[in-house]
Formats: sequence, C-alpha cells, structure tokens
Amino acid sequence: MRILRLWHIDSFEGGKGSRAAFLSRVASEFEKREENVYVMVRTLTLQGAAEALQAGDVPDLLSFSCGLDGVAENCHRLQYSFGGGEVDGGTYAYPWCAGKYYFFCLEDDFTALSAETLVLSEGGNNLPAAAAALSGIVGEVRSEDSTSAYVHFLNGKYRYMLGTQRDVCRFQARGVNVFSKAIDAYGDLYQYIAVTTSDENKESLCGTFIDLLLSDEIQEGLSDIGMYSLKDSVADNTLSAFVSKEGLSSAREAAAEALQSGEIKILKSYLKTLN
Repeated sequence: MRILRLWHIDSFEGGKGSRAAFLSRVASEFEKREENVYVMVRTLTLQGAAEALQAGDVPDLLSFSCGLDGVAENCHRLQYSFGGGEVDGGTYAYPWCAGKYYFFCLEDDFTALSAETLVLSEGGNNLPAAAAALSGIVGEVRSEDSTSAYVHFLNGKYRYMLGTQRDVCRFQARGVNVFSKAIDAYGDLYQYIAVTTSDENKESLCGTFIDLLLSDEIQEGLSDIGMYSLKDSVADNTLSAFVSKEGLSSAREAAAEALQSGEIKILKSYLKTLN
C-alpha cells in the first residue's frame, strides 16, 4: 500500500461546502484508478501547517494559498504554467480552484461606484483593497467583516459592495436578485496544489494525482462548491503563491495606501502580472 499525505489549508473564504471534502472526493476517485494507493487528506490551520513545515514534517501534496511560510523550498517543479506559482521561470504551484472578486449592486447601475458608496467585504488572507485600488477606486473606503458587509449591503446601508464568490453563493441561497460586475484587474483567491514529497518514488504518483485534479472531468465539478476553474477566474495581477506572512502584511499596507492616494506603483511592485 502506497500512502500519499495531502494537507489542505483554508486561508480565504470559499463558495459553499468544503474544499477539503472536494479533495477527499477526488482522492477517492484516484484510489479507484490506482491500485494499492491511499490518499490521506488532512486539514490544517495556516499556523499549524507553517509550524509543521518548520519542524520538518512535510506532506507529499499541499493545497494552500498565499501567506503560508516555509512552503517554497519544499515544492517540486510542475509541468503546468502559472505566473502566481512561478519562481525563477518554473512553476511550483498551480491553482486547482479559484474564486473571484465582484462589485455588487441591488440595481443594474454601477455609475455611482466610488469610495463613498462602497464597502469592502473582508474575510481571510485575501486583499480586497488591492482589487478596489486596481479597479480605480480612490479614497476612504469602509470595510467590514464579510458577514456584516453582506447584511448591511442588503439592508441598504451601502449602495455597492466589493465581495467574492462567497457572496454570490449567499445571494443564491437567500434568493436575492443582485447585480454583479466582475473584477479582472486583480485576483488572489487561488487555492494552489503543489508536490512537496521528499520520497522520489512518490513524485510521479503525486503528478498523476494533480493531473486528475486538474482534468476537465474534475474541474467541471467545482461549481458544486461554488468555486471556479482557473480559466473562469483570470486576473491581470496577483500575489505570489509563496508570499510570506510578513510579505502579505506589507502588501496589505501598500493596498490600503494605494486606495487612499490613487497611486498604485508601490502596490504593483508586490504583485505578479498574469496577462
């Protein structure tokens, strides 16, 4: 019996359901196709995963997003290509599912969108302020945790809300008709997969698992958890998959300053261009 250890870390809000449960379903399908293989999916916190990696406890496969310290040096080069997971010309992490930023309005009119009429929905390690700044919003923008922003937006406190696929699912579940405008200037809602095994005999098997995870057959099922495939969530700029916790904090500060001043040059120095 060959065992693959797959760790999953949630560090931004998903759509609906569980990304870890989705990975477990893919693992079950993989086990059917590969004889005498067991994929053990384990969910860790960002801090727990960082501490384990630092202590030398490294899984065979890792599902993660921005802000996990100590991951880059453990990743193997992949046959896929994506700027957010690139280091020195090679791709070491690739998105297996993605979210997207949106501006939302209760009416089909985005002409009054401004810092004064907008609330940023905050949740997790993602940077909605960067999405706002790179979309041309300038000024003092209010932000609230994702649940409060959602409730206050629906109650009419704010005319517009900058949110994510999580809000799309909330609106659908509530049966509310909300208009949306997708944000393509920036995206950091990427759940990456990486091969991190230290056992060279497992490397090929890990690659085969990733091939299944990224196959059209599996990717078509992402709508079940309210998430998108990479091709449906293209953005112009993103953070590096390997940005450190400290780097993420600096990028957050740069995003806040860019919103205030309208000057995005410093913010863009923290980002990777995708298109």
